[in-house]
Amino acid sequence: MTPQALADLIRAKAKGHAGRFMVAIAGPPASGKSTLAADLVAALGVGARVVPMDGFHFDDAILTARGHQSRKGAPHTFDVVGLAHTLTRIRAGEDVAIPVFDRSLELARAGADVVGPQDRIIVVEGNYLLLNRAPWTDLLPLFDFRVLVTAPEQLLIDRLTQRWQDYGKPDASAWIAQNDLPNAQTVLTESAGADLVIDAAHML
Repeated sequence: MTPQALADLIRAKAKGHAGRFMVAIAGPPASGKSTLAADLVAALGVGARVVPMDGFHFDDAILTARGHQSRKGAPHTFDVVGLAHTLTRIRAGEDVAIPVFDRSLELARAGADVVGPQDRIIVVEGNYLLLNRAPWTDLLPLFDFRVLVTAPEQLLIDRLTQRWQDYGKPDASAWIAQNDLPNAQTVLTESAGADLVIDAAHML
């Protein structure tokens, strides 16, 4: 499915909807969900806005103190309660400052973007938005349309390898095997409630 075709589908779903229309795009790391979300918002045009889940990463200092640094990116390394609170405010129509994750710094910048009154279709993207595990299940009622991006393991490995090379880690094979792929399997095996499933291998 092309971003334009998905945009047309979402416009049809949102037609006549009172208030903001909330779309979830979930998928494993390197599945292409962030790119799809950006392309979707571009296709939707004025009034559409991406809200990334990655802004709700716990800081490295917190992860280290809790002994979770080696599993950064796993479900328990995100402030899901804060995410739910923010999405509830967005759904209610408020103007909301949101954090954005800066991968070059490996930290979230608070108040780095704002969802304003002009934003009517909100595209939330992140790994665990459809995770069928408490407290992540508190997010499911906040979305009006839910998309799950799936991908074969080798495609994820290839993309993750290239991603870490681009970030200056030429040999990230151990991190991919011990962290990224387990996170990917969690998404692929424990996500539920998708209205549409898209295979990244066939994504245009």
